[in-house]
Amino acid sequence: MGERENSLIYKTIKAIVHFFYPKTEVKGLSHLPDEPAIIVGNHTQMNGPIACELYFPGRRYIWCASQMMHLKEVPAYAYRDFWSQKPKSVRWFFRILSYLIAPVSVCIFNHADTIEVCRDRRIVSTFRETAERLQEGANVIIFPECDKPYNNILYDFQDGFVDIAKLYYKKTGRELSFVPLYIAPALKTMYLGKPIKFCAENPTREERKRICSYLMQEITDIACGLPPHVVVPYRNIPKKDYPMNIPQNETIRQEVKDNAKTGN
Repeated sequence: MGERENSLIYKTIKAIVHFFYPKTEVKGLSHLPDEPAIIVGNHTQMNGPIACELYFPGRRYIWCASQMMHLKEVPAYAYRDFWSQKPKSVRWFFRILSYLIAPVSVCIFNHADTIEVCRDRRIVSTFRETAERLQEGANVIIFPECDKPYNNILYDFQDGFVDIAKLYYKKTGRELSFVPLYIAPALKTMYLGKPIKFCAENPTREERKRICSYLMQEITDIACGLPPHVVVPYRNIPKKDYPMNIPQNETIRQEVKDNAKTGN
């Protein structure tokens, strides 16, 4: 299949997703620096990439796992990352689904505004392309959560992405800003928080810890400051186990979940 056909398929899929996916508002745009920045958000399973691809304003690129861009690698990665924690009785269905989505995944992620993220030596090319996109004036969106729970809002952040700022500083002499982003599908809203700026004088390890700690805390504070709502976690766990942004008694918790289902 040719490039033109793949591009047309991607545009068709995007139009369909745009029609069915809830319109998502972006609040806190005043927190975006005048210069390009790294936007760091909670993954919310597939909601983060979808919402940002459809509704995040301006020129931006989204980090995408390399495995989701290569046909042979999609099934194993998709099943492990999305559906491995589903009830055992239905896992067979999701194993089949992981193969069915592979061609669609490759088409989408190779035509969307993405940057391929490699977990081996090729990470150098990921960082290089990210710095180039920033130098071109685009923002870059990253979802760095891993499998280790941090609190009821987030899973812990992988901190290697902070090193982009070091490369960017070497190329431009400018200190890069990182902007926290909380995505709340239940509220159909994305919230930007106050940025933190990389300090080139500090040791790399210290900057990784400082910036990640700030971003995770700021995202948590944004979430906890909002009305009670169901949080979509990083892991694709059963919906009955989804946490609340603020601890609630069971009655209120169930009312909020019922309202989320009915759209009230």
